[in-house]
Amino acid sequence: MFQQEEYDVIVVGAGHAGCEAAAAAANLGSKVLLVTMNMNTIAQMSCNPAMGGVAKGQIVREVDALGGQSGIITDKTMIQFRMLNRSKGPAMWSPRAQSDRMRFAEEWRLTLEGIANVDFWQEAVLGLVVENDTVVGVKTQLGIEFRGKAVVLTNGTFLNGLIHIGEKNFGGGRAAERGSTGITEQLKELGFEAGRMKTGTPPRVDGRSLDYSKMEEQAGDDVPSKFSYLDTPALAKQRPCYITYTNAEVHEILREGFEKSPMFQGRIKGLGPRYCPSVEDKINRFADKDRHQIFVEPEGWSTVEVYVNGFSSSLPEDVQYRALRKIAGFENAKMFRPGYAIEYDFFPPTQLSLTLETKLIKNLYFAGQINGTTGYEEAACQGLMAGINAHNKVHGKAPFVLKRSEAYIGVLIDDLVNKGTDEPYRMFTSRAEHRILLRQDNADLRLTPLGYELGLASEERMQLVRQKEQQTQEVLTLLGKFAIEPHEINSLLEELGSATIHEKTRAVNLLRRPNVELADLTRVLPGLTLALAPYRAEALEQAIILVKYENYLAKEHQQAARVQELENFVIQGRLDYKAMPALSHEAREKLLKIQPETLGQASRISGVSPADVSVLMVYLGR
Repeated sequence: MFQQEEYDVIVVGAGHAGCEAAAAAANLGSKVLLVTMNMNTIAQMSCNPAMGGVAKGQIVREVDALGGQSGIITDKTMIQFRMLNRSKGPAMWSPRAQSDRMRFAEEWRLTLEGIANVDFWQEAVLGLVVENDTVVGVKTQLGIEFRGKAVVLTNGTFLNGLIHIGEKNFGGGRAAERGSTGITEQLKELGFEAGRMKTGTPPRVDGRSLDYSKMEEQAGDDVPSKFSYLDTPALAKQRPCYITYTNAEVHEILREGFEKSPMFQGRIKGLGPRYCPSVEDKINRFADKDRHQIFVEPEGWSTVEVYVNGFSSSLPEDVQYRALRKIAGFENAKMFRPGYAIEYDFFPPTQLSLTLETKLIKNLYFAGQINGTTGYEEAACQGLMAGINAHNKVHGKAPFVLKRSEAYIGVLIDDLVNKGTDEPYRMFTSRAEHRILLRQDNADLRLTPLGYELGLASEERMQLVRQKEQQTQEVLTLLGKFAIEPHEINSLLEELGSATIHEKTRAVNLLRRPNVELADLTRVLPGLTLALAPYRAEALEQAIILVKYENYLAKEHQQAARVQELENFVIQGRLDYKAMPALSHEAREKLLKIQPETLGQASRISGVSPADVSVLMVYLGR
């Protein structure tokens, strides 16, 4: 089997990126080999047992809309669902689910095992097989050589991983799992630039030892939604999370451990996440704060293991334990294992094209934390895109690249390739200039037609999108025709603090008012309630958003169209930017390094000014 069979795509690593890459390529028709060091940790939730969140939830919806698996698996295994930022505009609404850690991993494995085109091999990969600047396979620890037309590396935190707990450190890619060696060294020899990053995780504790009466309960939504646009099971019951706080005594104990902190003593060299700092980093950077929030999150339906979100630490285990026990509700806490920091190798993503293929080695793709990102969701979407593009490349099909105006996935990859990252990259809504277009509610409308055209999104998905589009348009037409008399509505308008009307008015005009919602109108207008009864909730929501944000959406579409003019300006081949003296010195350096494919891409490279873009336009116009 080993030498004789050639695979279309070999995926190294079975985390969130690797799973999506393998599933996408296989579902598109490629013969896939998924190589992992441990079959029992496929899709392991190494950090918090949750999917989604601000901007991250939008990514999961986009992965689902394209035909990926993360949304479906989250729906099947979640124990709580919350739509964050409901008090803000729809561009900020972000779904988040608390997951059953063990069920999540199990469901991913069963999903992959159910795809006939996926083969598995459990072993460490020590290196790549490269011929004529093209990857043609991988070599394992046993000396086995698997041949493949494309390889996707999704190594997570395992490349030369080093775990830190106080003054102790030891090799490992995750608690109780060894790291991976050999790949970094070979890639450096091939000419790749590498760096070091760090992340961390908090202690896990025994939920039976906690006093939840001293904490604030954080329940899920009364009517929980879900991630997938398919008919996945509804969440019938939910487990609550809890909130508690650190205090001055906790902070003092933690400070006592600073002299043994690998972070403060300089033993950790990697770049850490600014937006998810360790608890010692928080009390050091925000010394004026007398407390910090701690989210107490159950790991599943049945297990007693609890994740202490907000208490990530690499301090000595005894310091962590003593400090934990001073938190309200944790006075008798029993620790399952301490928190730790982990350093690992990554490869600056400016070495990739927008398809996530490396520029130095053909048919080699990077996805996930190897590119300097952090988060399950960021990894999953990169894996999906790498899997799609690896399949397309080996089957002679066109590259698949999403624009910044099409998806958060497009924003993420564009940021990585054009700007690089000097800290673990995390997605935020603020990173997307067209975020009002990239809402979680319309990911299916934006992306399922593209996934369907690829052959990844099913006919069932496409039918659901067509139905949603049709129903949304019918609701808009109905609201535009439904007339309301002053005597039917004025008392409600007064109640809502909105101006009364003096003549017959269409429902759509009232809905344009910021303080008038559809639920208000249906409460007092039985005729409208009856007329809207046949329509699905998501079509009603879509119609309301289109009505209320009509002008903003029109402006965003116009702006996106102007940007697209630059995107349509294709740069053919490799240009000799050194021969363009009118460009700034920094622009020449960056353009030579990244080799943008379009003028739009060039305009987003850090260090390339509008004046440099004008010079390029003149040069290309010749």
